[in-house]
Amino acid sequence: MFLDDISAVAEVHKKVFSRQQYSQEWIECNFQAFPRTQMFVAEDENSNAIVGYIQWIQKSGFRPEVVLELEQIAVAPEYQGRGVGSLLILSSLSAVKQHLAAWNQKLKHVIVTTRADNAAQRLYRKTLSVEIEATIGNLFSADEVIMIVRNVQD
Repeated sequence: MFLDDISAVAEVHKKVFSRQQYSQEWIECNFQAFPRTQMFVAEDENSNAIVGYIQWIQKSGFRPEVVLELEQIAVAPEYQGRGVGSLLILSSLSAVKQHLAAWNQKLKHVIVTTRADNAAQRLYRKTLSVEIEATIGNLFSADEVIMIVRNVQD
């Protein structure tokens, strides 16, 4: 993701997370948190329009073994169900691992938190092999689950 992408990413955020406010500011502040936060976009190959994004966050400081959170992923509704989410996860995770290696870091665990009723859990299991470890009742708008894959292998 580049600075010029912020407005287009904010539009995707606004479409997908309709209960959240201040999409532009949310995306801007997360983008500025590099390298702790790394953001990537998916573009339509015909129009080059941004149709999705993902943001990864290193947890608890810069350590030799990294706990990485898939903090947010969104695909514009008209592009959902076409494999964009899987591609975003797999290609961006590969790029994050390369960045970590350049910093002499290694990926240890991956965490995802999401609503307990979110169908995207299937996507997270398929692409990341995460499993539910805990449920937190009524955290945001419903119950949230914490999904983790431990000891990630390259």
